[in-house]
Amino acid sequence: MGILNSLLRAVTWWNGSTLNTALYTSRKGVKVGEDDQGNVFYRTQDGKKRWVIFNGEAEASRISPDWHGWLHHTYDEPPSERPLVHKPWEKPHSENLTGTPLAYAPVGSIRRADPAPRADYEAWSPE
Repeated sequence: MGILNSLLRAVTWWNGSTLNTALYTSRKGVKVGEDDQGNVFYRTQDGKKRWVIFNGEAEASRISPDWHGWLHHTYDEPPSERPLVHKPWEKPHSENLTGTPLAYAPVGSIRRADPAPRADYEAWSPE
């Protein structure tokens, strides 16, 4: 199984990094920090390029707003060096679950395991 995982990692990008990205990261990357999901953030020595190596599936919504701001040069210092101040009413970051089995389904939705009968609907019946 180890050889298969290595081969998949070499040719795919959605579960970590490709072989080229791993080589570039080992040669030019300076590790800047890691988020709570295990994603690792890098920059070049001159700080012009910034990137992330995902821990698992490469899904952009898994990156918190703090790290997203740093990746897109909104902030000069990464959150590992200068954490952003959060308001007490802010909720922790969570990834976008749309299209997954964990996506929100309101009461009455046919996607729920136990769809409730709709009181506002009466099936049409021909007379």
